[in-house]
Amino acid sequence: MAENKLPMGVKLGYGVLELGGNLFFTASAFVLMNYLTDTVGLAAGFAGLALTVGRFWDAFYDPIIGFASDKTQTRMGRRRPYMLVGAPLALIAMVLMFTNPSLVTDRIMSQANLFVYIMVVYIILCMAYSTVAIPYLAMSPELTADYHERTSLTGYRMGFSVVGTLLGAGAALPIIGLCKDKSTGFVLMGVIFGGIMFLTALITTFSVKEPVDLKPAKSMGFGKTYLEVFKNGPYVLILLTYIFHIIGITLISGIAIYYFKYVLGAESMTTLAMLILLGTAMVFIPISVVIGKRVGKKLVYGAGFFIIAASLMVLFFFGHALGVTFTLVMMCFTGIGFGFSYVMPYAIVADAIEYDYLRIGERREGAFFGVWLWGVKIGQALASLIMGVILQYIGYIANLMPQTPRVELGIRLFLGPISAAIFVMAALFLYFYPITEKRYNEICAQIAEREAFVSKTTR
Repeated sequence: MAENKLPMGVKLGYGVLELGGNLFFTASAFVLMNYLTDTVGLAAGFAGLALTVGRFWDAFYDPIIGFASDKTQTRMGRRRPYMLVGAPLALIAMVLMFTNPSLVTDRIMSQANLFVYIMVVYIILCMAYSTVAIPYLAMSPELTADYHERTSLTGYRMGFSVVGTLLGAGAALPIIGLCKDKSTGFVLMGVIFGGIMFLTALITTFSVKEPVDLKPAKSMGFGKTYLEVFKNGPYVLILLTYIFHIIGITLISGIAIYYFKYVLGAESMTTLAMLILLGTAMVFIPISVVIGKRVGKKLVYGAGFFIIAASLMVLFFFGHALGVTFTLVMMCFTGIGFGFSYVMPYAIVADAIEYDYLRIGERREGAFFGVWLWGVKIGQALASLIMGVILQYIGYIANLMPQTPRVELGIRLFLGPISAAIFVMAALFLYFYPITEKRYNEICAQIAEREAFVSKTTR
């Protein structure tokens, strides 16, 4: 594939899907756990377990979709047919996920039945999302091989991601508040968010054309394909980095509403805090792209981790004592770290996938992004399980005001040392990632030499 610069329309058309997709991510990370415990009435431990089981189940589906899209050949290309099928399913599942069973049944469901219902619906939602997201992500390295152009394309996508996150974090509680009760409000939120997910997926599907010269992967079966994926050392390192990254983000996003509600006594300020966090991140995304071109993607990504970790530690020691205003200021500093870490992982992983093409000689982006999204879901699942189990263990009782000192300390630990340590772990894995811009250019040169040789010998 020749290096190329992408038109602005392609970058915008590609990036817009992330706006809708990130509503799914934000809803899962920001309000889902609290919705299950405080509105549906599912015990925290059961809620965490239901989300964990759903994620692990879905994690087995992700590689299948990635493998299938690599093998597909249609007039629409390899990826877009799956996006077209998954979009309406995601809309339906999103509405079901945020429909409290008490609205459609005359009797109170037992904890066991609630657990099963939530788990099954969550599996369906995650699978529908994956049917769109994995082929979508696999398109990114196929659209351009230029080292910096990939960063630019990812910057557009993550810019829309932040808009989606801002919309999800900023509009969720106000939308819920439009209705007479929270259960009805969550249904309305599910309809609106699901509708945006559906529309943005359609826009990308019909506005971005896949390269016509890409052929479906043929040489390997399912098992060998994924065995080879995990033989790609640089890819495994960036995957482990991102799994810990996602665990940290999910913990911060999920515990924030508990922190403002039970530690600061200011639940209504949660939305403002998330808007400050994500608004700051949005400002620093283009700054991170510019800095990344000067000092490298890896250094910028690692700096983001340490900024987040340092901000969380300051918040742990002083936030509960100095109150809401100080906490909002620290959310701003944390947002700088978020901005530095938004674009870089997706720009870096595309380079690791190019290394695989050098090794194997086939483009299998779907397989790699199948495992990548599997890693995201494993990270979210582990975070949900940790949060749910520990909240129940320390004695959390939904809507009890005030909570015990033990519970308040546990919530502070989640938004402080626990999350900070996870970001430091991510930075340690990132430290060993080996592909620099110089090495990437060598990889591209070797690929070009091989393709020229193959073209010459097959004439």
